[in-house]
Amino acid sequence: MSEYDETGRPLDKSYLEQGLPPLLKESIEQMIKTWEIIDNGGKKSDWDCDYCELQSNINCAEVDQYITSEQAWYLREKYLRMERTEEL
Repeated sequence: MSEYDETGRPLDKSYLEQGLPPLLKESIEQMIKTWEIIDNGGKKSDWDCDYCELQSNINCAEVDQYITSEQAWYLREKYLRMERTEEL
């Protein structure tokens, strides 16, 4: 099995996390901690604040061109558990 997709990019998309702005890295780390609590049955009353902060930081980094749209969607899918739907 090939390690690359049909476009020649690696199947392992972790390379898209390289060179992220520090603020975005901090938001990701906080969201990882938040999901760990929730996934283990714990309660975190302000989880939505962490979620919205990360979503906002991803959006800002994308609009300000610190990250590509491909990186932004990778991060949304991985850390916000969003699903990308086909555009109309």
